[in-house]
Amino acid sequence: MRASYVRRAGHGADVRYGRRTPASRRLLAVIAIALAGRAGARLAAALQTRVSRATLLRAIMAMPDPLWAVPKVLGVDDFATRRGHHYGTVLIDCETRQPLDLLPGRDASTLASWLREHPGAEIICRDRAGSYADGARTGAPNAVQVADRFHLWQNLGTAAEATVRLHSNCLKTAVTSPDSPASEGDSTGATKAMSPIEARIRERHATIHALLARGHGIREIARELHMGGNTVRRNARAAAPEQLLSGRHQPRPSQLDPYKAHLDKRWAEGHTNAIQLHTELQARGYRGSYQIISGYLRPRRRRRIRAVQPAPPGIRRVTGWTMRHPERLSDEEREQFAAILAHCPELKALHTHVRGFAEILQTRSGQHLKDWITTTRTADLPRLHAFATGLEKDWEAVVQGLSTRWNSGPVEGRVNHIKMIKRQMCGRAKLPLLRKRVLLTAAQGGHRHQAGVALDRTAS
Repeated sequence: MRASYVRRAGHGADVRYGRRTPASRRLLAVIAIALAGRAGARLAAALQTRVSRATLLRAIMAMPDPLWAVPKVLGVDDFATRRGHHYGTVLIDCETRQPLDLLPGRDASTLASWLREHPGAEIICRDRAGSYADGARTGAPNAVQVADRFHLWQNLGTAAEATVRLHSNCLKTAVTSPDSPASEGDSTGATKAMSPIEARIRERHATIHALLARGHGIREIARELHMGGNTVRRNARAAAPEQLLSGRHQPRPSQLDPYKAHLDKRWAEGHTNAIQLHTELQARGYRGSYQIISGYLRPRRRRRIRAVQPAPPGIRRVTGWTMRHPERLSDEEREQFAAILAHCPELKALHTHVRGFAEILQTRSGQHLKDWITTTRTADLPRLHAFATGLEKDWEAVVQGLSTRWNSGPVEGRVNHIKMIKRQMCGRAKLPLLRKRVLLTAAQGGHRHQAGVALDRTAS
């Protein structure tokens, strides 16, 4: 009897059955990883290779995960699969920036289980979330935890903004306090009358604080005055009625704002022709329409009013000045900021403490953090005190974050990459497919041959 046998050929012909050449398989593997379903099928058709979107998706799921070793420095952060509802956890090697895994949820038990299954991480970079701190402490008790510097600075910015909001009256005082001659258009120089809304807010604030001083509770005041509980609480938290009036009924920013002072001056000099004034402002760089100027001048034609005072800088803007390095402020910003600090000792103290924390962060001097907290608590800045208390609750990780070179920057970059892939698939990818694409995209060059085999096995 004659016997037949088959000898396997090399050079990629190691697949028992296949409809495509090795080159075609490699091409479709790259397309599948880069574009996934419908977009990948359209590109393949343009390249004269017909394949369905389902085949490409099955091929991605059949590809093996990239190989990796347990990193020395592990980065952990959360990402949203559906913002506000569902979240996941991404883990990366902070030294190579390679993504290692995507986990469902962002609770402590999920991270702890992964760390127990993959022991060996010596440093764990994370944000300020308490769940990740507990998970790292449970799953890798010997690892050093490092709090991310960006989130520390962000938390300080939140505390600074709350402090500026608490002293928002100083912003108005700094603008209106300099002695400036009254405009010729304001014949009387009389102050603006209080509006009915402002009078009502002041009266309500005084009534609520009077009842609080007598020992009445929030609910009791709400029932007695027929108000909502949130309204009573908001008034109770405000030390002065000006805090409730800040930001109310102010006109929206306009292209004309930088030129209003010039218009006031020209109007006082007797130049009331809007067309002529529009031409003058265009020579000064104004790009708005004639109608905006005409609308601004219209009330002056009906009655004589005083010149508009420059609007005070906003709370967010002053917070930005507080957080930025003084050398990065323009001359105008530096002048306005100095005027505000001169009128408000609390904001001046806030700026001093913010610059002190920035010095610790920039020079990696975490050993001086205790002295900074001690100095901060001598000032009357309750929001900054709360920030310091939060640092003490996560003390070791915060000190490491302010002392070592490690941070969560690579993890934040990978989160942006995840967002890009998720939006590319219109947010429809579930976690298994999203995980495959994130891992394979980061290591796309290492698995093309295996991907080609998967394409042949899933072809229909």
